[in-house]
Amino acid sequence: MAEGDKKISTSALARALDIPAQQLFASLQDYGWIKRIDSGWALTTKGEFEGGSYIESNRYGRYIVWPADLEQHQLVSAIEAQQKLTTAGVARCFKLHPRIVNRAFAELGLQQHTLLGWEITGRGKTLGGVQSESENSGALFVHWPRDIVDDEVIKRELQNLSHFEVQPLAVEDMFDAAVSEDYVALDGHRLPSQLALHVCNWLYLAQLAHAHARRLPTTDELYADFYLPGAGVYIECWEEQEEHGSLSLKLARQEVYQQQSLEFIDVHARDMGRLDDVLGRRLHELGLRW
Repeated sequence: MAEGDKKISTSALARALDIPAQQLFASLQDYGWIKRIDSGWALTTKGEFEGGSYIESNRYGRYIVWPADLEQHQLVSAIEAQQKLTTAGVARCFKLHPRIVNRAFAELGLQQHTLLGWEITGRGKTLGGVQSESENSGALFVHWPRDIVDDEVIKRELQNLSHFEVQPLAVEDMFDAAVSEDYVALDGHRLPSQLALHVCNWLYLAQLAHAHARRLPTTDELYADFYLPGAGVYIECWEEQEEHGSLSLKLARQEVYQQQSLEFIDVHARDMGRLDDVLGRRLHELGLRW
């Protein structure tokens, strides 16, 4: 087959353009090149004129293919220029986990989590977000315009989170930071260490009501690092180096938890970069859903 006769599928064309396949299918439908028929796609007369044809496959059935040089077409180039990002794409720009960006966008009122997935809000639409649906699972998610990463507010919030999600400091640096200054979390809590800051921000973005320095149900003056009233769970943050007085209080709290059969979760400094595994999994085991 000559170079100019090569044909590629719509999905392959989307990969060549570095845009979501779903967006390309939707755009080609808007251009009138393809149309929906039942659960598949069919070429229109216009699509055939632009070089579209069919291939029969034992594995995939009949599907549409295009000339490999179609990516040079001015309309296809326009699609590339209007590329929308998934949350994962936004996350890559700020070196964050997509879960963090999803929760941050929910906190900003751009989307909300439902049983169907992530649903866009009216405010999200004003920023150019488009509701999308996974062709495989049917789960809802949102596509965002590429320039959302340059929005002043979005950029500020995600850069702040990127700062919070940095790799843990060396032990000596972490200890010095913990005793020298407070850290202000997204919800306004003032925390004594980076570990407590990460835990507080994780709980806030997961939309879990929580208290900091909550007194335990005992006559002794003992205060947990965090308490989740919705689950009846206490959280203790263990630094790499604990001062003697702080360690004694933590051990006293552990004794209360065990004596009164209270649920608690220990989070250690080494867990700072994997709170979804440590906190998320344990809270799911305790029956908490969000």
